[in-house]
Amino acid sequence: MADSVISGLAGSLHAKARPFPAIFVGGLIVGVLDLIYAILVYSPQKPILIPQTIASGVLGMKSYSGGVPAASLGVVLHFVIALAAATAYYLASRKLTFLVDRGVLSGLIYGALVYLFMHVVVLPLSAVSHSDIPLIYKACEFVEHWFCVGLPIALSVRHYSR
Repeated sequence: MADSVISGLAGSLHAKARPFPAIFVGGLIVGVLDLIYAILVYSPQKPILIPQTIASGVLGMKSYSGGVPAASLGVVLHFVIALAAATAYYLASRKLTFLVDRGVLSGLIYGALVYLFMHVVVLPLSAVSHSDIPLIYKACEFVEHWFCVGLPIALSVRHYSR
């Protein structure tokens, strides 16, 4: 009996789900918030450096002499990563329904996981070695990922899954 109720709830969850807006809205919000945060914290006087730094993961140090084209690539890469994070959460939520049912808690945890994935996997594989930043910046960025990365994705997925 309980299995049929759970299957029915999971089936209704899938029946109403709208994957494109869940992923697009969540990824767009994350891309904007995270980019604004990075600019305000790391380079408010010269904002072009932030997307150029993102592009440096592919282009290496020459991204800093690449001007607007390199910055544009950085913005595109940033949004691709944000959309990929939203896609991963959405896909996981199809099997793990608590990601929708407990969106706030799941989003905060997911933000922490995205931060760890970026700093343990993505950045070490990039074309530029990243210098050590002070612990206070790491701690603030970790918390920023809770509220500006994980939470918007989880709430978007929850909104478009009901």
